Amino acid sequence: MTLVDHLDELRRRLFFCVAAVVVGTAIAFTLRDPLLAFLLRPLPAQAGALWALGDGRRIAVTGVGEAFAVVLKLSLAAGIAFATPVWLYQLGAFVAPALRGRERRYALPFTLVGVALFATGLAVGFVTLRYPIAWLLGFSERSFVVMITADNYFTFVAYFLLAFGLTFELPLLLTGLVVMGIVSPQALRTHRASILVGLWTASCFITPGADPYSPLILGVAFTVLFFVSLGLIRLVRPASTPDAIQIPSPGVVRGTDGALERPV
Repeated sequence: MTLVDHLDELRRRLFFCVAAVVVGTAIAFTLRDPLLAFLLRPLPAQAGALWALGDGRRIAVTGVGEAFAVVLKLSLAAGIAFATPVWLYQLGAFVAPALRGRERRYALPFTLVGVALFATGLAVGFVTLRYPIAWLLGFSERSFVVMITADNYFTFVAYFLLAFGLTFELPLLLTGLVVMGIVSPQALRTHRASILVGLWTASCFITPGADPYSPLILGVAFTVLFFVSLGLIRLVRPASTPDAIQIPSPGVVRGTDGALERPV
């Protein structure tokens, strides 16, 4: 394929990804009430701007258009999550022409594994969410009055959950780099100490809060995911390695029984 063909293929793949995100955003917007109620669960009841209303809970807004803007941003984040199977498949389909025949059969399994990893990351992020929120709200509570607004809270939650979901794609990323021949398994094993230090350092900057819980949990998750990646690479790598070709010693020709017949 020429460069123009590659760009045209990339444009077509991006179109499907954007269309999937738009559809996912529309679905999330129609389900905004249960989505908001679900994401408000980790917020402690003592938050000053949170009130109970019947069976649900409400959080304050400070502007005329803030409620709509918050729902729109949250729907977009949820749309990205809903469209995960589509953009993972489109990514695999874009890379597939560069792979050998036996490697292409892993495109669908990689998509399924990627969706499972993203969902696991969202689940871990949601379970973890209550700890940084409680720590940040409880910091110097004797000196400050806690007033949480909808824009501040839901922006924090959306970024936090998406960060966990995307970082859990680490096994898929490393395995894909090995399959395409960009990174060797030996290099990953040799430099694993440096890689783990880099991952733990990155965990301190990926999460939006300044609490000690989020980097610790994400760092542990990075460590587990890295070793899961090594195991996954060990399963996939033999299928991506061409069969060895037996070349006879130079200057001789051997018969079927392996005996030397004559010099060349």
